Amino acid sequence: MLNRRTFLNSMPAAVLAIRSVVFSESLQAQQGTPANMAPGGQMAGSPEGAILPGQKWKAHDRSRPQARKVVSGLPLPQERAASDATVLFDGKDLSQWSSRGRDGQLSEPKWKIDSDFMEMVPRSGSLVTKEKFGDCQLHLEWMTPTGTDPSRRGQMRGNSGVILMGHYEIQILSSFDNITYADGAAGGIYGLYPPLVNPCRPEGEWNTYDIVFRAPVFKGQDVAKPGFLTLFFNGLLAHDHVELLGSTDVLPLAKYQPHGAEEPFTLQGHAGPVRYRNIWIRRLQGYDS
Repeated sequence: MLNRRTFLNSMPAAVLAIRSVVFSESLQAQQGTPANMAPGGQMAGSPEGAILPGQKWKAHDRSRPQARKVVSGLPLPQERAASDATVLFDGKDLSQWSSRGRDGQLSEPKWKIDSDFMEMVPRSGSLVTKEKFGDCQLHLEWMTPTGTDPSRRGQMRGNSGVILMGHYEIQILSSFDNITYADGAAGGIYGLYPPLVNPCRPEGEWNTYDIVFRAPVFKGQDVAKPGFLTLFFNGLLAHDHVELLGSTDVLPLAKYQPHGAEEPFTLQGHAGPVRYRNIWIRRLQGYDS
């Protein structure tokens, strides 16, 4: 029996093109009347924030255009960790992680391991790395499994996030056919920037994030240098060395909150289900290091 990856590899280009067109027409129809539109025409989800500097949009602006849908090349590579990388999850155990509950307390992680992936367990908290990181290159793969409750829409469907240093979130969400505010979609820097494109794959198929992060530098309570972030989403550029404005969980607008030069990063436990696999990270050093 063919597995899914072998089957996709064997699909002719015309079939993949048809799938893309069918989705595009479906997405246009949904954008006309999104399934998660609240009474009065407001998109369900977080309230809008303040005007973003250098942009004409508010944080979580429901009127902001959706990212252009692009079908990435198939198959997606499952990247192996480099020799200088720290492997944070290889499908075997959660020894590199702690669980953080709503009270902020750390405990043993309770997420489920099945085959080569781990899956968010409802009400079990977020996962936090035991090690701390600053400037880094981070690779991870994630999926919203099939069978998700169809009544879950918008921010309630496959919602997680990669929160660098505990402050700077790249959204994870089921965004193949699930409309929400643009900067809250998969690949968005939460509350700041939508992804340049939306290459999110259907539920049941793996997505990849490759992140290059330059941590902010603080001098006392002041920002000496802001943070910057680059994201390749399923191999496509979604953010190109964009400047961060501060902690993304702060409304009405992101604001820097001084922290250490290295901090743990978080896999958010929000509104699953979400699965992760093949997570590794490299600390970045300068020239002649």
